[in-house]
Amino acid sequence: MTTDVQGLTVVTEDDAARRLRRRIWSVAAHVLLVGASILMLYPLLWLLAASFRPENEIFTSGISVLPSANWSLDSYFRGWNGLQVSFGTFFLNSFIVSILSVIGNVAACSLAAYAFARLEFAGRKFWFAMMLMTLMLPYQVTLIPQYVLFLNLGWVNTFLPLIVPKFLAADAFFIFLMVQFFRGIPRELDEAARMDGAGPWRIYWKIILPLSTPVLATAAIFTFIWTWDDFFGPLIYLSELRDYTVMLGLRTFTDSTGQSDFGGMFAMSVLSLIPIFLFFLFFQRLLIEGIATTGMKR
Repeated sequence: MTTDVQGLTVVTEDDAARRLRRRIWSVAAHVLLVGASILMLYPLLWLLAASFRPENEIFTSGISVLPSANWSLDSYFRGWNGLQVSFGTFFLNSFIVSILSVIGNVAACSLAAYAFARLEFAGRKFWFAMMLMTLMLPYQVTLIPQYVLFLNLGWVNTFLPLIVPKFLAADAFFIFLMVQFFRGIPRELDEAARMDGAGPWRIYWKIILPLSTPVLATAAIFTFIWTWDDFFGPLIYLSELRDYTVMLGLRTFTDSTGQSDFGGMFAMSVLSLIPIFLFFLFFQRLLIEGIATTGMKR
């Protein structure tokens, strides 16, 4: 305990022991968290170290994440130019699919969510329940009907099956997420805008979207990451090497019947992580700014 003697604060032994125990627990917690972080980051550190090692040292160096004495950039040059098509083409294809998917998802899902959350129309609850039911359907259930549909439309071996559904609000998860956020925006803002002569579209564009930066940034982040990392979709619909995305391009480095270039695959894997990291950092700033300003706008 602490006592005050003539204006001076005296710390007793019990108080000092309590502070010491608190400090010991704090240090132990930090050590545990640092250890867990290193354990989680170890695969990435090993991947980064392996990308600089010669091919014959990748799997003979054990679990070490230290750079090799014979480190070089040969794996990066070989991985970038070692295929029939430059790996830059795969990056360009992934950027096209991912950016258009982000635009389509944010635009279409926000419009659908605005309709469910703010507009009154016949069967609104029924269609919202039907939309939620699609969340329970595994992707494999609709895979064959979708492929047959896109095959009849002549879209197979193009980017259209990967992009067009995003502009049709096919991701029910983001619609549900935005509906819950839009319902938290006061309806008094809509009523005030209607009194000033604003219609549904203007309310959506001038009021709802500016106040929905956090949920829009969240949808953009997850859409970009999921699309960039998608392997199954491009594997089904793309067959030409020049149309491959990054994930399919990485697969071409491994060959079950011949020689595999693991060094080039690890090097390109490291480069494939950079766009995701930068995109997340960029939208994380927007997400924090949106959270900080939304309360003031309300």
